[in-house]
Amino acid sequence: MTAQARHRADIIVLGAGIIGVSVALHLLRRGRSVIMVDRRLAGEETSYGNAGLIERSSVIPYGVPRDLPTLLRYGLNRSADVNFDWTYLPRIAPWLWRFWRESAPKPLARAAADMWPLIQRSVIEHEALMAEAGLLPQLRKTGWIESYRSEKTFARARKAAAALHEFGLNYDVLDTKALQQREPHLSDVLVGAVHWLDPATIADPGALVKAYAKLFADKGGVFLKGDAGKLQEEKGGWSIATDTDAATAPQVVVALGPWSDVVYRRLGYKIPLLMKRGYHIHFGSKGNSFLNRPVVDVDGGFLLAPMARGIRLTTGIEFAPRDSLPTPIQINRTEPRAREIFPLENRIEPKPWMGSRPCLPDMRPVIGRGARHSGLWFAFGHNHHGLTLGPATGRLLAEMMTGQDTFTDPAPFALDRFAR
Repeated sequence: MTAQARHRADIIVLGAGIIGVSVALHLLRRGRSVIMVDRRLAGEETSYGNAGLIERSSVIPYGVPRDLPTLLRYGLNRSADVNFDWTYLPRIAPWLWRFWRESAPKPLARAAADMWPLIQRSVIEHEALMAEAGLLPQLRKTGWIESYRSEKTFARARKAAAALHEFGLNYDVLDTKALQQREPHLSDVLVGAVHWLDPATIADPGALVKAYAKLFADKGGVFLKGDAGKLQEEKGGWSIATDTDAATAPQVVVALGPWSDVVYRRLGYKIPLLMKRGYHIHFGSKGNSFLNRPVVDVDGGFLLAPMARGIRLTTGIEFAPRDSLPTPIQINRTEPRAREIFPLENRIEPKPWMGSRPCLPDMRPVIGRGARHSGLWFAFGHNHHGLTLGPATGRLLAEMMTGQDTFTDPAPFALDRFAR
C-alpha cells in the first residue's frame, strides 16, 4: 500500500448493510472519523431482501417449537416454514442441539428479557435516523397482521398475545369481518388475525439503507469498496487494501452479517454463527387490489408485504450452506397458498431473490469487543431482526466505543458468552 493511497480514520467499519451503516452513522454523531468498507454498495445484500418490518412487537425470539407434530413436519421437509438440505445436517447438528436447548421456556424468557431493551427502541432509533435523512414520511406506522386459517391456531394466537401483557404491546384481535375491513382484498380463507400496532414498516429496505449511507457520506464519512478478507492487523491498529485505495485506523468493527466469519475465523475466534437462508419474489396485484400493511399467513408459512416493486412474498427458513445454489422450494410451495388469500398477478422477477440471516443459537447478537485484539469490535448475528435492530445496535456499540453511558447493559451481547 502506497502512502499517498491511504485513507486514515479513527474507525473502519466492515459491512454496509443496516448494521454497519447504523454503527458508522452513530460513530460519526459522536465525533469519530469513519471509513466504511464493503465489496458491494450499501444495502445490496441481506438488508435488501427482508419484509420491511421494524418489528417492535416481536419480543419473544424465534425459537424451536416444542411440540412433536411440528418438529416432525419440519424434520420431514413437509412444512413451508422450514426446509433442510439433508447433506448439511451433520455439520449443523451441534448448533441445532444448542438452539433447541436455548428454546426451552426458561432460557427463551431470559433471551426475551435481554433483547427487550433493543426491541423497545427499534422504531424510536429508526425515526431519529430517518428524520435526519429526510425520510420520516416513508415510515408507515400501521403495524402488521398475523393471520390464521384455523380456529385452533387463531385461539392459540390470542392466548399467546395476551401472555405478553408485561411488555405493554398494543394489538387488536380481528375476526374475519374486522380483518376484511382493514385489508379489504384478503379472502375469507382467513378466519381471524392479530393486528400488531406498535411495529412500523417501510416499502424498500434496500433503499432505506442506501439513504442512511448517503447521510453517512454527507456528514463526512468515507465509503470504499473492498474485500473484508484483506483486513490486516498492524502496529497501532488495522489496515485494509480496497479496490482503489487503502484504509488504516486504530479500531475496526466487523459488521458483515452472514459473512462475518470471513474475518473472525482468520483472527482465531470461534463463534457459532449459522445462516438461515430465505427467499422472496414480487408479484403484481389483480385489478385495484392492494394491501395496507404486511400480512403473515401463519398456517400457510409465508408473508405478503406491499413493497415498492409490488407484493413481496417472503418465505420461512432454509438450512443450507450460505453459498450453495438457491433451491426456492418454499416459494413454489407457498405461491399457490398466497393466491388463496390475496389476488396476486404474475411474478415480476424472472427468479426469486435469496439471502442469508446470520443467526446465533442463543438468539442474541454479538455486540462488543473482540477480547484477543486491541481495537477490534463485533456487531452481527441479529437473526431475523437485522433491519429492526440496526439503529439501536449502532447506538449501543457507538456508546461502548466512545466510553459513554450505554442506554442498556451490553453484557448479554458480549462475545465471551461463547467461551464459557
